Amino acid sequence: MSVINFNTTNMTLRQLLGNGLTYHVPLFQRDYSWTQDEWEDLWQDIQNTMTGAEPAHYMGYLVLQTQDQKRFDIIDGQQRLTTLSLLALAVLKALDDLAQRNIQSEDNRRRAEQLRNSFIGYLDPVTLVPQTKLTLNRNNDAFYRDRLVPLLPLPQRGLRSSEHLLRRGFDWFYRRVSEEYAVHKDGAVLARFLSDTADKLFFTVITVNDELNAFKVFETLNARGVRLSPTDLLKNYLFSIVYRDGSHETEIEALERRWNRMIDQLGSESFPGFLRAHWNSREKLVRESELFKVIRAATPNKGRVFELLRYMEEDVPVYAALANPEDRLWTETQREYVRELRMFSVRQPWPLLLAAYRSLDEEGFTSVLRAVSIVSFRYNVISNMLTHEQERVYNDIARRITSGEITHSSEVIRALAPIYVDDETFRNGFAVKVLRTTSSRNRQVARYILSMIETQISHTHHDADNAAYSLEHVLPENPTDGWEHIDDEQIEEWVYRLGNLTLLEATLNRAVGNKPFSEKRPVYAQSQFQITRDIAEQNEAWTVERLAERQRWMARIATGIWRLPQMDARRTLG
Repeated sequence: MSVINFNTTNMTLRQLLGNGLTYHVPLFQRDYSWTQDEWEDLWQDIQNTMTGAEPAHYMGYLVLQTQDQKRFDIIDGQQRLTTLSLLALAVLKALDDLAQRNIQSEDNRRRAEQLRNSFIGYLDPVTLVPQTKLTLNRNNDAFYRDRLVPLLPLPQRGLRSSEHLLRRGFDWFYRRVSEEYAVHKDGAVLARFLSDTADKLFFTVITVNDELNAFKVFETLNARGVRLSPTDLLKNYLFSIVYRDGSHETEIEALERRWNRMIDQLGSESFPGFLRAHWNSREKLVRESELFKVIRAATPNKGRVFELLRYMEEDVPVYAALANPEDRLWTETQREYVRELRMFSVRQPWPLLLAAYRSLDEEGFTSVLRAVSIVSFRYNVISNMLTHEQERVYNDIARRITSGEITHSSEVIRALAPIYVDDETFRNGFAVKVLRTTSSRNRQVARYILSMIETQISHTHHDADNAAYSLEHVLPENPTDGWEHIDDEQIEEWVYRLGNLTLLEATLNRAVGNKPFSEKRPVYAQSQFQITRDIAEQNEAWTVERLAERQRWMARIATGIWRLPQMDARRTLG
């Protein structure tokens, strides 16, 4: 078992920037992106500490990478550190204004120089070239270093969008500082504001010694609900390989455009999931915790990086469409199966589906998509089986498709046999299935199941999402008079069983409410749904025994609906 090698400590902004330490945004980290919403939130948090509403303000995790404890790469936290630098520069500008107006000129110049050395860096006295504590990425650093840090006039045109944000952020903080503090025409007030801010903002600083440990930190923190950016870390690693191998600037720019196009399609939060599905559709199954390590080993040079990028670009549209049943990529038939997989909340088949889409024709892919939906319903929705074996099977089939060993949809479907729940197990699981319909997902799944059974027995199709009818609990969730024959313990056990659920027109549903079965029964007899009319026709009373019998009947019907005949043929031949 590998050990995550990192150090953790709490540090104020003053401690962070002291002792000659420098901080570098990796070359290919994303550009500055904060806007007025974030600036206002930060300003209000700072003001709360100034007024005493809170003694200090916690700025969250800061993930750094270093080899020598002097130069640190900012793996996560660059937006916050950059914005705080803009705030410090705004204070320096306000002090400079006072000095220019001959207000305590010498004192304010000394204050500005001291604050600059503490929080920004220093200007070389001969060349006037800034030696900054913070270095931004390749798209932002020139503007930051050459314009913002020396407090030179800022251009309004010819800037990148992120440079415009840096300029606007600086101007925004300068106005706020001027309105709140420079109005006193006292440089000491301005200096005290920045000094107090540096003491009252603190971070949890996590320091690692390489990218692999940084990725493991991301994994650990994200598992605990802290949203970090493994996507940025991976991007910087891959691009640094290309940069190291001496690529031309136009090659880097083209690579960045292609990368950003993928992120735009997926969203940065979805990218790690995509990367794992993409990798597992081609290579040996990799767990999330090992993904970065494996990709790092597989991309030692720029040729392999470009190859990885080309393969990813091929899969991005399909992966994005698997999360969106309405995507134009799908045919009407495919759309229904994608919608089912989304309803079932299963992603284990996605590597297989990526491989199948790449290699099979439209008809073959549609057959595989349908088979995967049926397997998922049997395995995940009804039987609640562990997903580890499922992932292994899907990965094995995906690799065989990618290698050319499997070339036809019928071979794919037969290969699903290890995770195709047999009829007896499925029937038994269905017969006792509970769907707690307090969950919106479970309500959707219940309506889907009942609609499919209704279609099977009445040969009439109904849209499972149609608002004209609703989900009815025969034994009500909150029963009143007339249900005394079922005790509280039985209600808890049986009310969310599939056998207790049916479809009913919304108008009729409002009429029955929590009434006893004797009053519900004639209303059920009026329903357009055969599955509901049968309850009225076949039951004089509603008991747990009748409920259980109905669910066993539903299980027999369901076994015929969600079935892959290829599996029955295979077992007969076997």
